[in-house]
Amino acid sequence: MATADTAPAVPHTPPTAPGRPRSATTPPQQRSARPPEQQSATLIGSVRRAMRLLETVAEHEHGAPAKQLARETGLALPTAYHLLRTLVHEGYLRRDRGLFFLGEAADRLSSSGAQQKRRSTLADTLARWRDAIGVPVYYAMYRDGEIEVMHVSDTSANPAVEEWADFHETAHAHAIGQCLLAQLDEEGRRDHLDRYPVRSLTPYTVRDGHSLLRRFDRMRRMEPVTERQEYALGAVCAAIPITVGTTAATFAISLPAHHADQLPTAAAKLQSEAGRLLGSLAISISI
Repeated sequence: MATADTAPAVPHTPPTAPGRPRSATTPPQQRSARPPEQQSATLIGSVRRAMRLLETVAEHEHGAPAKQLARETGLALPTAYHLLRTLVHEGYLRRDRGLFFLGEAADRLSSSGAQQKRRSTLADTLARWRDAIGVPVYYAMYRDGEIEVMHVSDTSANPAVEEWADFHETAHAHAIGQCLLAQLDEEGRRDHLDRYPVRSLTPYTVRDGHSLLRRFDRMRRMEPVTERQEYALGAVCAAIPITVGTTAATFAISLPAHHADQLPTAAAKLQSEAGRLLGSLAISISI
C-alpha cells in the first residue's frame, strides 16, 4: 500500500572543437536577435510585473481600475493595460464595469496551493508519528461508499503491509476497513458488505458477514480496532477511529506478527498523539 514518489537526466552537450567558436555552428536564421541574457531578463521582468498586478488586485476585495493598479504597482499605464488584458484572457483576472478582480484560474491556484499545504502538513505529522512510535502509519477515510487510503508513511526498515488483495474489497479483513465500517450505521455496513462480501484471505479472517456484524456490535464507540493476520500472514494492525465532520476516518499502524505483543502499546501511543493534535489537524486531514 505504500506509494513511491526520479530526476530527469541532464542532457550531455558535446564540447566545442578547439579554436572553433560555438556560435559559428549556428545558422544565421536560428540566431536570436537579442543576447540570451537580455531575453531572460525581459521574460522574467514580464512575469514579475504580472505577479505584482495579481497581488495588488488580490488586495482589493471590491476591485480596482487599471489606472489605480498601474499607480500602485509602479507600472506605466500602457504596460499595465497590456498585462491586465493578458491576465483577463487567461482567466487569472476578470473585468467588471472597469474594475479588475481575481478570476477563476487564480482561485484554482489558491485552492490547489492550500490543498497541497494541507497534504504536506498531514504527511509531516504522520512521518513524525512513524519515527516516534517506530512503525508505519496510515491515514484512511470512508468516502462515497469506498475505503480510501489517503497517505502511508513508512521506511525501508519498517515497511507498510503490502496490498496483495484489493484494499477496497477487503475491508472486513484489515484493521483500517473494520475501523471505518464500525463507524457507519447498520445500514451503511450492510450496504458495504453486500457490495464487497466477506471472503477468507488467511486462516484468521472472519468467516462470514454475520460474524463481522456481531463483532461490530460488541465494539465500544471510538475504541481502537485490532486485527492479527486477518489480512496478511505475518502482520498485525491497529486502527483508531476519528471523525472528520460527518466522514469516518482512521489513523492506523502495522507491525510484524512476531512483535504482536507491542501492538497495544503502539496503538495507545498513536491514539494519544492523534488526540493531542486532532484539533489542529482537523482541516489538514479532510483532504
